[in-house]
Amino acid sequence: MIAESTKAARAGIGWSAAGVACALVLAALWAAPLLWALSTALRPELETVSADFHWLPRTWTLDAFATTLGAGNLLRWLFNSALVALAVTVVTMAISLMAAYAFSQLRFRGRTLLFTMAMLAFLLPFEALLVPLFRTMNQLGMINTYAGIVLPQVVSPVVIYVFKGFFDEIPPDFREAALMDGAGPLRVLWNVYLPLSGNIVWAMAIVTFIAAWNNFLWPFIIVTSNEMMTIPLGLTQTYDAFGVRYAQLMAAALLGALPVALAYVLFQRRVTQGFLAANGLK
Repeated sequence: MIAESTKAARAGIGWSAAGVACALVLAALWAAPLLWALSTALRPELETVSADFHWLPRTWTLDAFATTLGAGNLLRWLFNSALVALAVTVVTMAISLMAAYAFSQLRFRGRTLLFTMAMLAFLLPFEALLVPLFRTMNQLGMINTYAGIVLPQVVSPVVIYVFKGFFDEIPPDFREAALMDGAGPLRVLWNVYLPLSGNIVWAMAIVTFIAAWNNFLWPFIIVTSNEMMTIPLGLTQTYDAFGVRYAQLMAAALLGALPVALAYVLFQRRVTQGFLAANGLK
């Protein structure tokens, strides 16, 4: 028995060491491009095209960041991305919470059909909707406007599905008690279901915010002026503004990714707890 326990313990240690090694390798593969981008942004432009390869800059400078912030419309693009991502996140959360509550807790004619139709959107790629969406925005006069960028992004079947699955697991006694006190559907959702699902709401909000911030395709279709560009779209214009200047290009990319990285770092714990809750692990 002792020998078997010792063997099992050694096997467990071996698997743990292998898991740690794999995690370190994956972390290195993920971090290497970011570190190279940072290293490039901290070099003089002449050093970025040097044939002599070296990981660290030989001359450290912040000129690329200063030039990037002072040229073009980078601050305007950052503002546009922040405004669009926040608007998409808030509206998506509101719509998804109300839709998920209706599908989960309310009984009405056509509920199953409507939910099935909403879930079928999983099978329809966004690219297939570009032409009808653009024509609709054009008829509504929303080309090159914030509303035109935001509205087509606010319906998320994935978020509705996650919220509905979470609401299905909440004991019905909570809702019945609120109804007995005279609460309506919106009050039940706001005062009962929303506090119980805070972590999953935060997790979905962060994921939605990051997706909206990084969205390139739809702003590329709907935006027609430099002033309305978001940061992913604006970065494609740096070649015209700066020429082929790799240090400034990497500096602009890092500045554009910094708000998203900070948001994830600040709310990482809530995101993890939210996904655990969504999978029934906590």
